[in-house]
Amino acid sequence: MRTIRPATAGDAAACAALYAPYVEETAVTFETEAPDAGEFARRIAAAHDWLVLADDGVVRGYAYAAPYAARAAYAWSVEVSVYLQQGLRRSGAGRALYGELFDRLERKGFRMLVAGITLPNEASLGLHRALGFTDVGTFTDIGFKLGRWWDVHRLQRPLGPRGAPGPVR
Repeated sequence: MRTIRPATAGDAAACAALYAPYVEETAVTFETEAPDAGEFARRIAAAHDWLVLADDGVVRGYAYAAPYAARAAYAWSVEVSVYLQQGLRRSGAGRALYGELFDRLERKGFRMLVAGITLPNEASLGLHRALGFTDVGTFTDIGFKLGRWWDVHRLQRPLGPRGAPGPVR
């Protein structure tokens, strides 16, 4: 049975294993060394929200929100990411994880979602646009990995009402 739930430190090893191929074989992430389970446990604890998607208890994907930037005025903005086990793309898993994550973030008082996507990645662009993200712009040749330069496209999506926000919970 497929479930989405908050991640715990006990999920760190599974999340690290799922993420490692993205680090080692792609430019989807600009990390060049795969973090270990201990680092993932720290990241899970530090995230505004971190959810896992599990099939019969086995972690198949995760999504999280991290601070967009350190300055105080950015407190209501978060950068979101989703990672799925290879072969789960276009299965509805990413949409399900993001849907739950966005609902949780809105209830906590966050007001802007930001995403960065290494190009080319039509599947990720399509998912984000289908979920209401709008294009902001592209940084060209912003990261060097796997022997070449990569562009990163930025998108954003508002959450909740406009106007003066309340405190983030």
